[in-house]
Amino acid sequence: MIKIQNLHKAFGKNTVLNGIDLHIKKGGRITAVLGPNGSGKTTLIKCILGMVIPNTGNIQIQGKTIAGQWQYRKAIDYLPQIAQFPENLTVRELITMIKDIRQAPAQDDKLIQLFGLENYLDERLINLSGGTKQKVNLTLAFMYDSPLVILDEPTSGLDPVAMVRLRALIREEKQAGKTIMITTHIMSFVEEIADDIVFLLDGKIYFQGPIQALQEQQQETNLERAIASILDQKTSSLSTHALTS
Repeated sequence: MIKIQNLHKAFGKNTVLNGIDLHIKKGGRITAVLGPNGSGKTTLIKCILGMVIPNTGNIQIQGKTIAGQWQYRKAIDYLPQIAQFPENLTVRELITMIKDIRQAPAQDDKLIQLFGLENYLDERLINLSGGTKQKVNLTLAFMYDSPLVILDEPTSGLDPVAMVRLRALIREEKQAGKTIMITTHIMSFVEEIADDIVFLLDGKIYFQGPIQALQEQQQETNLERAIASILDQKTSSLSTHALTS
């Protein structure tokens, strides 16, 4: 589904992606892209979406190079970390606007009911709480039947009930054969739903594979401790280098 080769991206003197090689297979798997703030997660996603142009490297979606193309985006549903819409719009107007733009069958009614948005349809976005806005954003992200779903921090602001429903929805999409990418800082959420993880640090991939394989590699019993172990090793390596240089 996604194949990335030797991807580099810098903003001025700040190197954000430094030689990324990544292969995410098609269908029925959930990949969590993890890493501390500034590790390159969002930049990687935006390169896949064509929102950021890499300096060098190649990205293929469904076997086709995306450089200079735009049609491939029709096969992607995307939830941004921070969604910016005109706040004078009502929820109903926003959903209608997105449907008019995409011109494809949508299952918005099902998602409105799932996230309990019936009573908010005529509320303006500016009047909604952060959690309710996120439910609206999730409705927009999931209401089309696209083979690739990319979710950047999907749990942000959600209450426990909405979290349960989101997990069930993601599992349902996986069962439908979709390829799903998620970024999040909530390790318990990753452990519950993800099949594979990609761990980014300083713009490089330090691990790619099943969660259990990372835990075995780091000799830890859960994902959070395994991630912490990698970060500890990185810090120790930097300290040693500083002392010997």
